[in-house]
Amino acid sequence: MPEGHTVHRIARQMTLDLVGPTLAVSSPQGRFAAGAARLDGRRMTRAAAVGKQLFCTFDSGDVLRVHLGLYGAWDLYGDVSPLGEGDVARGSLGAPRVAARAGRPGVAGDPPPSTRRLRMGEGESQQLVEGGATWPPPPVGQVRVRLDSGSVVADLRGPTACEVLTADEAALVRDRLGPDPQTVEDTSAAGEVVVDRVTRRNVAVGQLLMDQSVVAGIGNIYRAELLFRARLDPWTPGRRVPPDVVRAIWQDWVGLLADGIRDGFILTREDLDAAGREAARLDPTLRHWVYGRAGLPCLVCGTPVVVEEMATRNLFRCPVCQV
Repeated sequence: MPEGHTVHRIARQMTLDLVGPTLAVSSPQGRFAAGAARLDGRRMTRAAAVGKQLFCTFDSGDVLRVHLGLYGAWDLYGDVSPLGEGDVARGSLGAPRVAARAGRPGVAGDPPPSTRRLRMGEGESQQLVEGGATWPPPPVGQVRVRLDSGSVVADLRGPTACEVLTADEAALVRDRLGPDPQTVEDTSAAGEVVVDRVTRRNVAVGQLLMDQSVVAGIGNIYRAELLFRARLDPWTPGRRVPPDVVRAIWQDWVGLLADGIRDGFILTREDLDAAGREAARLDPTLRHWVYGRAGLPCLVCGTPVVVEEMATRNLFRCPVCQV
């Protein structure tokens, strides 16, 4: 499932490429036809992420809320902007990601359509697309909603939630979410909210960190890695976790989330030198302490990493380091 850093990157991409111009909004699949009709011909004025949820505000006051869930992703085509200095626009945001420079045939001076696509979701990826001779490109697969600025097209497929809300309805959804380090004005004060919500409950801390009403944006990878870095047993009840430990986890989350937004992937091993970080950029198996390493030796103590089920999700931990 795409975690908080991915959704913040999607919001930033949309701010660059879709906020401002009048958008043609449609639902090629048909399941979002009524919502698309409300937004068609409107301008997006703001795109913002809170945790794993994306909120796109339009000049009508309506808000498009998207939760990618396990399988959702955005595919972007056209003049997609790079997100950072030296960054190459790719193409898909969510499950994977794609970007393309696409001209519009018949418009003097426009370059021919690109055959690249950017996908943004659980990972980000770029790929070549065959037959990119027309603009806009024809929808591929079950596209729930298409946002078309004329120079950039964003296609959403496979989300858990995709709905149009009023401003008040969107505010109610946001209010139910826990603190997100990227959206709060005071991270220290927000951290105290998280400390209170964790330490007053008798639920396992590993489950609480995945509860979006406790803290927003943490998914399976960040959960496993934050707890390992804190050397904390995920099964410890929240009320038994010292407040200073929760505080330290929150501060660690503040930094890791910012790194993930900058880099476009989750890297949690602080033992890597520059060469090791570059290798991890290319090889996801080198990025984490315990996540995805079931049965492999712990990188600290050598004990095999175990995988267990917690609230229907896989949980990775070291049974020696996390006691």
